[in-house]
Amino acid sequence: MDNNMADLFGKVNEMQQRMKEAQESLGQLEVSAEAGGGMVKVTANGKKEITAIKLEKDIIDPEDPDMLEDLIIAGVNKALQAAEHASKEKMQEVTRGMLPGGIPGMDMSKFGL
Repeated sequence: MDNNMADLFGKVNEMQQRMKEAQESLGQLEVSAEAGGGMVKVTANGKKEITAIKLEKDIIDPEDPDMLEDLIIAGVNKALQAAEHASKEKMQEVTRGMLPGGIPGMDMSKFGL
């Protein structure tokens, strides 16, 4: 029995270390999204932070700022959704096989799983 508990604690410690490493690497994960047919390009990292916004000069119309604002919002939302998806995949990749079947009753969604 003691050996099983030691194995379980060892797996938990290993999972914690792997999750910590994965979370640190999320800052280096980059995704991009476009809006307006590529006129607005937004880049985000795995921590769901916007790291760049590129605008084509043709999209900048001083007479129609609402259109530009809408395209920026659309691009940012797409980039954040892509970052969310990529970060979840990364965290699942890291924890895959660590706890087969998970722990009954444990909500892993808090950990991005």
